[in-house]
Amino acid sequence: MKIAFHTLGCKVNQYETEAMIQDFRSHGYEIVDEKEFADVYVINTCTVTAVADKKSRQYIRRMKKVNPDSIVAVTGCYAQIEPEEVADVKGVDIVTGTNEKHSLPEHIQKFIQTRKKETLVHAYDELGDFVEMGTVASTESRTRAYIKIQEGCNRFCSYCVIPYARGPVRSRAIEDIVCEAKALVSAGYKELVLTGINTAQYDMEGRNLYSGEHAEMDDEIFGVEKAIAAISEIPGDFRIRLSSLEPAVVNSEYVKRLFKYDKLCHHLHMSAQSGSDNILSAMNRPYNLEGYYDLVNTLFDFDPCYGVSTDIIVGFPGEKEADFEDSCNLVRECSFCKTHIFKYSKRPFTKAAEMKGQVSPDVKNKRSDELQKAATDAAEAFYEINLAAASDGRIERVLVEEIDEGKKEITGYTGNYIRVHIPYDAPSSIVTGEEDARKYINQFVSVSLTGICSDGMTGKIVS
Repeated sequence: MKIAFHTLGCKVNQYETEAMIQDFRSHGYEIVDEKEFADVYVINTCTVTAVADKKSRQYIRRMKKVNPDSIVAVTGCYAQIEPEEVADVKGVDIVTGTNEKHSLPEHIQKFIQTRKKETLVHAYDELGDFVEMGTVASTESRTRAYIKIQEGCNRFCSYCVIPYARGPVRSRAIEDIVCEAKALVSAGYKELVLTGINTAQYDMEGRNLYSGEHAEMDDEIFGVEKAIAAISEIPGDFRIRLSSLEPAVVNSEYVKRLFKYDKLCHHLHMSAQSGSDNILSAMNRPYNLEGYYDLVNTLFDFDPCYGVSTDIIVGFPGEKEADFEDSCNLVRECSFCKTHIFKYSKRPFTKAAEMKGQVSPDVKNKRSDELQKAATDAAEAFYEINLAAASDGRIERVLVEEIDEGKKEITGYTGNYIRVHIPYDAPSSIVTGEEDARKYINQFVSVSLTGICSDGMTGKIVS
């Protein structure tokens, strides 16, 4: 049978789709592109915003149009939060929650035999165990692979429905993480990205590092450092990247512990969500602006070119113009390499949905546009810092991922998350011709950054 997948949302969903693909392949299914005719379509949904819900419904209908006789299975966060709503969408045959993705082959086989619609969604208090989906040893990418190390979140920020969709924190066994990492390194992957619903909460049960003051640290390895330390021991030329590190979970003293791992990329995604202490408090974020700056400055003190990316929500209930300006100032002052901007969206079960002072869509749109300009300026400032460092002799290690024959360039990312465009066949280039350029795919190269372009920087290979 032919089966196709469509994935919405976060890196965890992407990882879980890869795991499902591997599982279905082992059951004898032929994996085809989502635009192709298939016997089964699986939609892995997201529910972080109302727009995500809408996109999920659109793709459900779209898949059914490709083959009206197909089996449509819907899983993921939207299915977990609104199973009845999803089941009522015309054409849906199977609905499973976030803890049932691993058993979809069995559910589909049952549907083939009975032709009865089925909804299998566990209640929140039943989402208590980490569900192992097996070792994912291959992905669509040839260079970068994700490793899911934890599930769930205990933070319950007032705007966020994800704890209800994913359940409480569960940490993956370290031996399973290491086993998967070894398999991926053996398969030739050069970058391993540790990901989860709240990666910083890995192995953090019972610990609260962020209390407004630095918690004392001992020599015990705990938290996400445990996974980083174990993977760092694996032989091979590869690097480790954290998908995110929540400022609501860790403090600057903990971050300093990570600097000793040479394989760890000099890039962290730390979701600020707002630059206003008033809004952070309303969001139920346990840090303040001073605490966030402390984290960022810790990174820049270690490496002035450290890449820091973030998320910012605009139009949160009660956000006044002064609060919004605080967010703009945060983005400018931190020189974020990337800022993901979200317009606040009411989510079921959340306290913010019932708050007074809901911001109009027009104001959200206006603020989103203004913040995007600040984010573009911040990224350019970050590139300027890196360009100045390059003029002083700094060399970056770039993992080459793609070739663009039309532009005659190869592209890849630095450890601090800059997309670098490296021309070939240029007068000063040591790469001559397309055939020679292809040899660099999935290889690390030493690069001197030479300029700024629309989506990153340019560079040349120096050795």
